[in-house]
Amino acid sequence: MTASITPERPSAAEGQRGRPLIVTEDEELLDDLLRLCAAAGAEPEVAHGALTRRGSWEAAPLILVGDDSAARLCDRARREGVLLIGRDLDDHGIWRRAVALGADNVAFLPDAETWLVDRIADVAEGVGRQALTIGVIGGRGGAGASTLACALAVTAARSGRRTMLIDGDPLGGGLDVLLGGEGAQGLRWPAFAESRGRVAGSALEESLPELHSLRVLSWDRGDSVVIPPSAMRAVLAAARRRGGVVVVDLPRRVDDAAAEALAQIDLGLLVVPAELRAVAAAHRVASTVGMVLRDLRAVVRGPCGPELGDEEIAGLLGLPLAGELPPEPGLADAFEGGEPPGGSPRGPLGRFCAEFWARALADGGGVTA
Repeated sequence: MTASITPERPSAAEGQRGRPLIVTEDEELLDDLLRLCAAAGAEPEVAHGALTRRGSWEAAPLILVGDDSAARLCDRARREGVLLIGRDLDDHGIWRRAVALGADNVAFLPDAETWLVDRIADVAEGVGRQALTIGVIGGRGGAGASTLACALAVTAARSGRRTMLIDGDPLGGGLDVLLGGEGAQGLRWPAFAESRGRVAGSALEESLPELHSLRVLSWDRGDSVVIPPSAMRAVLAAARRRGGVVVVDLPRRVDDAAAEALAQIDLGLLVVPAELRAVAAAHRVASTVGMVLRDLRAVVRGPCGPELGDEEIAGLLGLPLAGELPPEPGLADAFEGGEPPGGSPRGPLGRFCAEFWARALADGGGVTA
């Protein structure tokens, strides 16, 4: 169990790697905190009740203070990132000690172990601003959602942004194939199917194939593997913690794993060909996805006719219009020649993606209309 003493605020050292500081003389508590640090991949500095290294209180990105040591530290300078660790939920005096210490939160073990591991791991990974996460969904089969997802990722990587592309559609054939890297070395989804709890963002990134300056999590060519919701949640959360942008290619059917992905997406793009039958199919997809994802926008894949323009299609779907995606002659030939979707910045697909990112990242990472 945890409880906040002050409003949530970022640590003073947010975005910087560092060693957490543990201050306690309780050997049993110290053993527990060292175990949690090991689970988070962090090597802490330990002070047995007294701070022996000058500046350690000020420099540590996170400080874990055992309740046994709280009274001795009340004269320390107030700072962010101090957690008071206790065990007795019925000890109401711990709240007075937390206020006197200037702690951000009180964490009670063992209830708060998972939460505390996450906080420690954030320090170990140097977590800063989370990635802007875009989900791409086809309004019907063959709408071109996977092509757009790849093009968005390729375009973001070309601009120098840290980019990760995640294939959330097990029946889509594999995004690594679209990128021409089905033989590239690295892990695929089956390796993460049993993931539980927290996945280290840096380890995830380093383990994936690198294609066109971006990291890709796709499917292998083996038997179909069911990805549990917990694995989707853990993997996507790890990808987002790395910052930059994350693009997720999503299935039209919202199962439990897809719902977990949708819950972490900032903006969804529904790709709809400019055809009445496609609009009817996309309406059903939009109704289902819209129950989980707040910000869903239509991308109309042209050419659009005079009777059915992009704004009319978006209106029929009840969605904001993200833009019209014009046809790109020669896309198949470019793929055969080894060029990924969006590989040409001057092509219609590359220009659409560049304009999309310019708007989406206009405020430094937030999503704009």
